[in-house]
Amino acid sequence: MRHWYDQAIIYQIYPKSFQDSNGDGIGDLNGIRKRIPYLKELGVNAVWLNPVFVSPQVDNGYDVSNYFAIDPKMGTMEDMDNLIKEMHEAGIHVIMDFVLNHTSDQHPWFQDAIKNPDSIYRDYYIFAGQNNQRPNNWGSFFGGSVWEKDPAGTGQFYFHLFDKRMPDLNWKNPEVRHAMSEIAKYWLEKGIDGLRLDAFIHIAKADLRQNFPVNSKAEEPVVAEPFFANLPQVQKWMRPFCEEIKQDYPDALLLGEAASANVNLAVDYTNKDNDHLMDSVITFRYFTEDQSQVDPSFSAQYQPKSLDLVKFKQNQAVWQQTLSGVSKPTLYWNNHDMARIATRIAKNDIQARSLAMLMYLQNGLPIIYYGEELGMKNLEFEDVTQFEDETVKEFIESAKKAGKTSQEALLMVSKTHKLPARGPMPWNNAKNNGFSDGKPWLKGKKVDHANAADEIADSHSMFNFYRKLISLKKEALFEDGGYYLLPTSNDSYVYERNLEDQKALVAVSLSKDAIELDVDPEFKQEKLVAGNYQLKDGKLKLAPYAGVVLTKD
Repeated sequence: MRHWYDQAIIYQIYPKSFQDSNGDGIGDLNGIRKRIPYLKELGVNAVWLNPVFVSPQVDNGYDVSNYFAIDPKMGTMEDMDNLIKEMHEAGIHVIMDFVLNHTSDQHPWFQDAIKNPDSIYRDYYIFAGQNNQRPNNWGSFFGGSVWEKDPAGTGQFYFHLFDKRMPDLNWKNPEVRHAMSEIAKYWLEKGIDGLRLDAFIHIAKADLRQNFPVNSKAEEPVVAEPFFANLPQVQKWMRPFCEEIKQDYPDALLLGEAASANVNLAVDYTNKDNDHLMDSVITFRYFTEDQSQVDPSFSAQYQPKSLDLVKFKQNQAVWQQTLSGVSKPTLYWNNHDMARIATRIAKNDIQARSLAMLMYLQNGLPIIYYGEELGMKNLEFEDVTQFEDETVKEFIESAKKAGKTSQEALLMVSKTHKLPARGPMPWNNAKNNGFSDGKPWLKGKKVDHANAADEIADSHSMFNFYRKLISLKKEALFEDGGYYLLPTSNDSYVYERNLEDQKALVAVSLSKDAIELDVDPEFKQEKLVAGNYQLKDGKLKLAPYAGVVLTKD
């Protein structure tokens, strides 16, 4: 059975940064509605919205205090209803971000749990320890311990994998599982077309008594990820959750964020022959950084690192081949949790285009991060306080001790941190690039010159390249065809797509120098190109970082 998402081309919208409609400097639902014609012109057929629920905004909406209401800064429920309706009228499906591992500490469940130790909601969260002694040495992804003292003064602690204001839910409790299922179905009944299941791999935890083995003298918490990621109980609890949704909403896309999952786990999470859980998963395993140029004299955390192209080719080939016939992998270069491709990887505009071609014409579901189609880069921040991240302060101090200036260290962080990748969408040359009449919620130096109006008007622009790329992706050959990565040297990435008697060759240079490739002479017809190339008698010459898609005559 085919579903709409088998042909999905997803555009990720960070609502706070897309379009402000009321002048408060924060993007909102009515702003997104205003830009539906833009999305239609680009050619995408689905959008993924980062969280829009009521939230204190400790983690930009991933700390939810009310799952059944829209955050007032984003708009109203009527605005959401209108957005869904108008997206559907434009032929665009709507995917919402669903945070199911944790809530905000302002959620009524948690507030009741800490005010009344006998509350039924106490067991909605994970409380452990006694006599003010932490149960174990596990560390949070956001720094420090996963354990925070119970505000009720019981001598216990509550568990938080992320910020201390984001307590983890206790998925062992069937009431929690039921509650999350009801929330999901509420929004699907509203008319949304799918859910991105945020951090679902973390819902199960190992025995809370178990320390992560380290030197006995060490007292610092340890990010003991094997103890709270991809445990067997994840599948045990998620399977009925997903099955219930699919029973009532068989055409809903379930897209799981499986950050640290390897390809074999991706098979387990998506295998239709094994009562699959979800339809596809997003992994962070695609991108291995080259550590060879890291300066050992200070912290490596925010030092810019190039992509390890050998490992990248290996990863892509493994994911493509292993998931073949099982599910479609997600295809992406950037999202709200990483630096932008034009900052992180691409050396110039041509390479940005070639890499987009390389990634999105593979087998799978493209997810294009807002502004990527304009060549947007990370903002540059001029003050450490803009990051609101203690790890940045620590990095800058480390860099200064090694002889770097504050400005040099700040520039490194701006190029590698996720927050500067969330800058306001540039729509035109007006005030604040048309994003808002007020002061944008996120300010920084814009280092690219792109805006949507100019890009649309220029037939040779990045935007119009992406339009052509998306149109090509919609052809059956690139949606459903087989995939074969050709053996080439490290300076190129070349693969074939085939479907019955159709064949295409995608050839991309990864080199700063011109290269030459031997290709099957049957590939003669140009379908898409980035940069310059020459083709004669089976010899393909690619200019630095250039790429081309060729088909048979």
